[in-house]
Amino acid sequence: MDLKEKLISSFWAFENHQNEDAYLHKIRTEAIKSFEDKGFPTKKEEAWKYTSLNSILKNDYSVFPKQENTIEYNDVKKYFIHDIDTYKIVFIDGKYASHLSQTTHDGMDICLMSSALSKPKYRILVENYFNKIAKNDSLTSLNTAFSSEGAYIHIPKNKMVAKPIQILHFSTGNESAIMLQPRNLIVVDENSHVQIIERHQSLTDNGVLTNSVTEVFINKRAIVDYYKVQNDSLNASLIDNSYINQKQESICSVHTFSFGGKLTRNNLNFFQQGERINSTLKGVTIIGDKQHVDHNTLVHHKEPNCESHQDYKGVFGENSTGVFNGKIIVDKEAQKTNAFQSNKNILISDKATINTKPQLEIFADDVKCSHGCTIGQLDESALFYLRSRGIPEKEAKALLMYAFSNNVLSSVKIPEIKQRINKIIANKLGVNIGFDL
Repeated sequence: MDLKEKLISSFWAFENHQNEDAYLHKIRTEAIKSFEDKGFPTKKEEAWKYTSLNSILKNDYSVFPKQENTIEYNDVKKYFIHDIDTYKIVFIDGKYASHLSQTTHDGMDICLMSSALSKPKYRILVENYFNKIAKNDSLTSLNTAFSSEGAYIHIPKNKMVAKPIQILHFSTGNESAIMLQPRNLIVVDENSHVQIIERHQSLTDNGVLTNSVTEVFINKRAIVDYYKVQNDSLNASLIDNSYINQKQESICSVHTFSFGGKLTRNNLNFFQQGERINSTLKGVTIIGDKQHVDHNTLVHHKEPNCESHQDYKGVFGENSTGVFNGKIIVDKEAQKTNAFQSNKNILISDKATINTKPQLEIFADDVKCSHGCTIGQLDESALFYLRSRGIPEKEAKALLMYAFSNNVLSSVKIPEIKQRINKIIANKLGVNIGFDL
């Protein structure tokens, strides 16, 4: 039995144990049928032309963990942003870990998706938002069919959340290989502000495949800062599907830091549903070995007087592969749009590969839109200058790569995140640099 057949047969057993109403049952059954029709994406599809899932689909993944594992805070403390006080929603092998979490219902809901799906008091909000902007592609549909746990965040009007929210998913290796499908729903009402940090982390060398879906609804004049830290083991793969719906005058920025994992695919989709919206998508990728990172972005401008800024930097060594497939769509009504897209890459190995495809689809005539990509190596003259000042070659190369990534890090609004990413970059480059960016 291949993985697709195993998932389809497992779904009916899963659904029989769900104590849910007809509304959710209908969504789930339609989703599994969609996945059954489409199957896993292949390289024959244009959006997956440079990324094959074959190598990770061969594992015999456990869909439901047979036993629960408990981990202590000191064992995983280094994966938290522990320098500051935060709310925490933590999962171990897909199950909520209350002893590691700090949630709240005090004037806002920072809690569990399972509560939102099962409790009547959340019914109206779930019906208004759950599965409303997620695409009907195969992997998102698969997640929808099995979605039962994840983070549920609802920030009411005029609320500035005093501290960031961390969402952490740990896999412990209880199974020889496990597939996880977390589902996050985030709703931020008018004039509110929240900062969110998300991380998926394997604590084992066993195989892990995470198929995650996050829906974010940002209402009028709300502000959301979202940080994704991806620095997993070489046997862990992540498919991260994020859908962000913005209303009038809202601001959203998503920073994606991809440093590890066997295969990482980030599907990041922005839908602008009002005027004077600002969307920012930035990312830094530094990988080596045979790692593969694919950024697939979409920004859909539907209304006039809006902005979007995409800036992705990549450093690729050894036999690694990078992919950037970014699309900007500007509808006919979206006049006065200002859209910028940039993807710049450095290859520090002759065997590394980068495939980049920036795209613009513009149907309006009064816009300012630009896109571009570069692929190159380190500047030899700059490297010579640093070495002539007594800096060893390894440190000189690291300095240049730090400088290359600096403008992405400069927009990070949480200093502790910036310091953590700075340390990860230094570790990836194998140097010790005594300053922060």
